[in-house]
Amino acid sequence: MQLSSLLGMPVVDAGHHRLGTVTDVRLSVPGDRDDRPGTPRVAALVMSPRTRSSYLGYERTSINAPLVIAALAKWLHRGTFTAAWEDVARVGSERITLRPGYSRGPAALKDGQ
Repeated sequence: MQLSSLLGMPVVDAGHHRLGTVTDVRLSVPGDRDDRPGTPRVAALVMSPRTRSSYLGYERTSINAPLVIAALAKWLHRGTFTAAWEDVARVGSERITLRPGYSRGPAALKDGQ
């Protein structure tokens, strides 16, 4: 599977209620990133209930300029959340289904993440 194929896919919960669209994929890199980093793994999916567009980097909490674009990106992505890869029950050809009892995480990234 290519990660780009996940972008833009609709996401539903176990009851088939629409949750949003995948706008980004978060990866984790085990080990020391500067010396012999491990193989990247999918850590979470970022889902937006309102837009299919990317955050364009404005998910970083320290980025707030230009102000108008930052405010528009935050408004468009209100309600955006992450779901851990372990919460994905099924990746189908038309949608992604989350397992019952999945957890919603924050979409914002702090500096250093």
